[in-house]
Amino acid sequence: MVARSNQRATNRSERLARAATVIGSGTKICPAERITELLEAVIEPGDRVAIEGDNQKQADFLAAALAKADPARLHDLHMVQSVLALPDHLAVFERGVANRLDFAFAGPQSRKLAELVSTGSLKIGAIHTYLELYARMLVDLTPRVALVVADKADREGNLYTGPNTEDTPVIAEAAAFNSGIVVAQVNEIVERLPRVDIPGGWVNVVVQSPAPYAIEPLFTRDPAKIREDKILMAMMAIAAVYEPYEIRRLNHGIGYATAAIELILPTFAAARGLKGKVATNFVLNPHPTLIPAIEAGFVDSVYSFGSEVGMERYVSERSDVFSIGADGNLRSNRALAQVAGQYACDLFVGATLQIDAQGNSSTATKDRIAGFGGAPNMGADARGRRHTSTAWLRAGHDAGDDTRGRKLVVQMVNTRQPNGAPSFVERLDAIDLAATAGFALPPVMIYGDDVTHVITEEGVANLLLCRSPSEREGALRAIAGDTDFGRAQSPDMTDDLRRRRIVMHASDLGIDARDATRDLLSAKTIDDLVVSSGGLYAPPAKFRRRATVV
Repeated sequence: MVARSNQRATNRSERLARAATVIGSGTKICPAERITELLEAVIEPGDRVAIEGDNQKQADFLAAALAKADPARLHDLHMVQSVLALPDHLAVFERGVANRLDFAFAGPQSRKLAELVSTGSLKIGAIHTYLELYARMLVDLTPRVALVVADKADREGNLYTGPNTEDTPVIAEAAAFNSGIVVAQVNEIVERLPRVDIPGGWVNVVVQSPAPYAIEPLFTRDPAKIREDKILMAMMAIAAVYEPYEIRRLNHGIGYATAAIELILPTFAAARGLKGKVATNFVLNPHPTLIPAIEAGFVDSVYSFGSEVGMERYVSERSDVFSIGADGNLRSNRALAQVAGQYACDLFVGATLQIDAQGNSSTATKDRIAGFGGAPNMGADARGRRHTSTAWLRAGHDAGDDTRGRKLVVQMVNTRQPNGAPSFVERLDAIDLAATAGFALPPVMIYGDDVTHVITEEGVANLLLCRSPSEREGALRAIAGDTDFGRAQSPDMTDDLRRRRIVMHASDLGIDARDATRDLLSAKTIDDLVVSSGGLYAPPAKFRRRATVV
């Protein structure tokens, strides 16, 4: 038997020797003007490269530097990253530097990604959930080079990520402990860090970028844009799900419907006597729209995936609620938050673009490959869970299984999307996309058998109570409104489902739709959120402009 050698470690030493010819020996600091040269020295053709593109913070300087690399020197790279957020994330494929991609979410680059796939400029290995991608980085998608981003570094390479730790630990560890190279972009190099989030022993090169790294206020929703239909949906969610199932531990996805829920907790939910009984423990980025509920004493704790631009001071001053380090700043962790969201939460509430007759939902359409992000993980029944809660046990009972519980997974969606396209369809676009893009399976975001409730402005479908595919289909058609999908429903079946409370309209829940007004919102504008925070919330300038209801 031939023993395994240390070829990867030897190769790392060779790469670091080449790096030393660029930055000099005895230092980890790379001059900003030489960063592309540095990347060409430590990356080899065919390498698997992980670049930190999170939901919010971006290693944008490193992304731009890699996109400028000479394709004659760097080519056939396999990019592994959680989010495609920047044009430079796709420029490496357009320029022939990279040709293969494994990712979780494309967001603003979803249309361009679909174009590149259709022209054969890149091949997608798989679209993952966040947690799934992190896991594979540790197993079979281990990066040879990791390009990460942090707030500060010292000259030993120790990193301080501040409130936006997000993906950094898992990416750095995946490379550092598999003989890889870790290059960190930072805003500032200092003599002493407020705290050490990534040890310097994991980091090989540090570069101070000419400008602070890019970061988006992804989780900010302006209350001025919340319409009455979203308020009605929020009221129904509380009355049909939060209250009867006694939901305490939960995650909210991004959207105006979930923002409306957060803003009516101190009004509508409080009037129903639910303070201290529902929505007490969140796994959530620091949503500004959660400020009034926190100040009203509704919320006991929030564990965060990342931070939110403008919420830093508020979060730091609420250490009883958020996870705050000795330095006085938030410690977030996207991988651990995904684990908490799956195993410690009883409820996930999110939105989607399309839902089919069995409740399968997808954000992939004919001209967009948006990816999944964390929704399939947060919105999946955790089969490995063993601890109980009132909500979990009741959901299992309603599903007809008293031997185990169920996680509640709610999809909140208007019957039509803002562009007028119906949200309910007979056939998901994801099925056709799989054929054209060469996917082995359609990119379904949340499978129908995990979805327990769907809420539209028309009402609530409790799919837990359905005992056949035809009942599930009927319940969904009953709340699909004036769409082709909804018009195919038999009125008699809708009446029967309402009698059995599988389908519930607002009136069935004791809600008068005329009460769904903006007066229920505990904050009606961004400025109201600032006031509620005691002046601690500092929203980005673009949210201080006068907004119109849409």
